Amino acid sequence: MLSLLGLINIVLNIIQWVVIASVVASWLVAFGVVNTRNRGVYLVLDTLNRLTEPLLRPIRRFVPPFGGLDLSPLILLLLIWFIQSLLQEYAYPAAMHAAFSG
Repeated sequence: MLSLLGLINIVLNIIQWVVIASVVASWLVAFGVVNTRNRGVYLVLDTLNRLTEPLLRPIRRFVPPFGGLDLSPLILLLLIWFIQSLLQEYAYPAAMHAAFSG
């Protein structure tokens, strides 16, 4: 059980970093720092978009852009942090108790 909880936590951490990288990449494109016509840059941006879009799309249906600002990545990160907090508060102690009590 502890191994499964550890794996879930690692996957959530990876998702966090992919979302952060996607946000930073979108800022770099918006401010003209990177050129999307470059094939390598395009591939990285496309990969980040394909990884994050399925997670952000449901949030975007409920939360419209706020003054042109997309808050869905922030909401997703907050949800991930909340899930990790729940795991740490409830699941880990229960798994530890089950592992060492019997």
